[in-house]
Amino acid sequence: MSSLRGMQQPELSKKLYKLIKQQNHVIGAYESAGRESQAVASQLSDWGESTEDDALSDLSDKLGVLLAEVAEQEDVFAQNLEDSRGIQDEIQKLKYKEPESTKLVTLEQELVRAEAQSLVAEAQLTNVTRQKFKEAYDVHTAAIIERAEKQILLAQQARRLVSMLDDSPIVPGEERPAFANAEEAREVLNDAEDGLRTWQRSTEPIQSTAGKVGTNAMPSNAESVEANEQAMQVAQERVNAGSVDGTADSVQSSERAEPPYPTEQATA
Repeated sequence: MSSLRGMQQPELSKKLYKLIKQQNHVIGAYESAGRESQAVASQLSDWGESTEDDALSDLSDKLGVLLAEVAEQEDVFAQNLEDSRGIQDEIQKLKYKEPESTKLVTLEQELVRAEAQSLVAEAQLTNVTRQKFKEAYDVHTAAIIERAEKQILLAQQARRLVSMLDDSPIVPGEERPAFANAEEAREVLNDAEDGLRTWQRSTEPIQSTAGKVGTNAMPSNAESVEANEQAMQVAQERVNAGSVDGTADSVQSSERAEPPYPTEQATA
């Protein structure tokens, strides 16, 4: 007898595997962006120092600090995505316990047990898949919002630094006045640090009933024995109705048909 679970399980597993692989590439891209942003921040600071312009040197160094912090947020975001992907990976690793399959599975009770196993596995997969899917994208979307809000905060402080640079044109031989905003520029970094430290989530929590799922991936108020008994009952009804694999006619005895197996010892 072939598996009673149908052909959707392998296809679902393949698609989920592809999704997880693609998310690995996305996470890698964000990690790469973080490293590149760190390099840009360092180069900006070095360039400012090489200009021998006190104002540019001071501001570029502080802008580099903020850009480095932006890069750090990319790393945090990538890690949050990794956590989200890890949860989805749990879904992909869920395995069904295949019912026993033999060439001579003709007894009705064996068919009922196989169908009951399928029903239990299907319910468990549905329960855990929904739970983990919701949990994964709760983490994912919260990470997107966190990154955006923190980068907005940092960008606003960066604009304060940029506004301090005097870009008034000068004529040959004219000296620019000394940079007088060093303290104010330092305060910008302090404000940015304070802003990150006091940042709080603004997202509304996603309601979940996952706490009602027990260790057996069934509702916590449903004992294993009770769940198995219910599965057996439903399986028996399906077999009796001929809805399982179209085999009811071949396994049900009737007044006009002999059973497909010996029911008593043959007499000499």
